[in-house]
Amino acid sequence: MLARHGETEWSLSLRHTGKTDIPLTKEGRRQARALGPRLHAWTFSLVLTSPLQRALETCRLAGYGEQAQVRPDLEEWDYGRYEGLTSQQIQELQPNWSLWRDGCPGGEKAEDVGRRADRVIAEVRPIDGDVLIFAHGHVLRVLASRWLGELPEGGRHYALQTATLSVLGYEHADPVIRLWNQAPLA
Repeated sequence: MLARHGETEWSLSLRHTGKTDIPLTKEGRRQARALGPRLHAWTFSLVLTSPLQRALETCRLAGYGEQAQVRPDLEEWDYGRYEGLTSQQIQELQPNWSLWRDGCPGGEKAEDVGRRADRVIAEVRPIDGDVLIFAHGHVLRVLASRWLGELPEGGRHYALQTATLSVLGYEHADPVIRLWNQAPLA
């Protein structure tokens, strides 16, 4: 199961938030707590989280802080010089820019994030039981794409809102998306 962190000031204002370590808003903390009851219906053999505080706090407020293991590979996309900018501001600097095609100057490209996602997938596939991952929008989109055997750029097709849950799994031997971008009942 994938859990995107709750709302932050920057997610609310649509600013690209990669390595900047900002906290959840009051609403983001409420969202994180609301994830708990939905998640507690599951039993997890492994819980992983990004080391960035917005993911760590979401994990803790959802009730998994004691169980979680930190994985730097789950950090958000490094937006380099585009960190803190909105897509509109980036378009003014570089018309026709696409994160998925162009990456970020001084930061990562899709294939860089894809390599990190592949390492996480290699760790979780052999786990006997369900795995819960707390992380960020773009890295989780790349992780889903790689889970399905797609190129990292395929993540552009999987939009994620804050504080949503998604489930990756199998149908027979084929990797599938079982649930995507579902907000818990408030």
